Amino acid sequence: MEKVQGDYKTQFGLLREYAEQLMKSNPGTTVTIDVEPSSCKAKSSTRQFRRIYICYGAFKKGFKIIGRDILGLDGCFMKGPYPGQILTAVGVDGNNGIYPVAFAVVESETTKTWTWFLEQLAVDLELPRTANFTFISDRQKVPLCYGILPAVSKVFPMAEHRYCIRHIHENMKANANWRDDKIKGLFWNAALQQQFLGRPKCDILLNNICEVFNRQLIHARDKPIITSLECIREYLMKRNLVVHKLIAKSKGPLTPYATEALDKIKQEAAEYTVIFNSISKYQVNGPRDNKVVNLVEKSCTCRRWDLTGIPCKHAVACIWNLALHGKDDGVLEKWVDKSYWMQTWEGCVFPCN
Repeated sequence: MEKVQGDYKTQFGLLREYAEQLMKSNPGTTVTIDVEPSSCKAKSSTRQFRRIYICYGAFKKGFKIIGRDILGLDGCFMKGPYPGQILTAVGVDGNNGIYPVAFAVVESETTKTWTWFLEQLAVDLELPRTANFTFISDRQKVPLCYGILPAVSKVFPMAEHRYCIRHIHENMKANANWRDDKIKGLFWNAALQQQFLGRPKCDILLNNICEVFNRQLIHARDKPIITSLECIREYLMKRNLVVHKLIAKSKGPLTPYATEALDKIKQEAAEYTVIFNSISKYQVNGPRDNKVVNLVEKSCTCRRWDLTGIPCKHAVACIWNLALHGKDDGVLEKWVDKSYWMQTWEGCVFPCN
């Protein structure tokens, strides 16, 4: 096994060379190695490994192009003789799939390590302290003064922080009075009404984007440090290959998810009629609801367009009415947010010696 995977102790001494090779083969990649100061008073060239942070150039660039200002944060355990934690930051791509942005191997999951990780992330994504960004994480069982929450508050004091709804509900079920299915339904309906502001162009309520990524790291968590990091890089390469195959098979300007969602919305929009107020707003009447749409601001009182970036059924009915009177060409795709366009869905991780 040592011949195949490498030696645990030896690979820590090769991290600098590995980092240089990684940045050489993948332009724009950030690799930051944090070390413990030497305990010896005399000057020494030897340092003890503490943490390593990696953000691939392709994912860094792609995340900025996608423009969905939301990241899931989570951690999972390393195994082996030198245990630690893998911290991950995962976004959402144009096809509503996971988009790994950065990860780090740290000594433990604490406020200090999360602060260090978020500070590296802020530099890579060019996020100021006042960024109106959105983070989502599990509902931690540890005290609020410990872990992700204070770290996010320190690095991004203006950010919106959401909890995974499933984890909140699991914690609620500890109380016997909250286990009823009716209460579960009411809770989820309330969560749907209090979703994110329109910035992220995303309506997810769960932190399963991180859980999906962490599940792919199971085979990497018990290996020596460089072998573990290489397992993660190879997974990202394979994932990109799957994406490129989907792109090659897809037709139209939008990703498969957005195309399917828009087709469903078109069917529902056919049941609605609209009344224009001659300035900027439409009253949209349908069999189940009546809403107000503002095409200039690209918003609807149902909030679906604001949240997802894809025109809702009420907005589609208005766009068709606009085309009917010769004021628009009726091409719905151009009203969809750029996050869902094909050209924002690419990225590539290169092999490494």
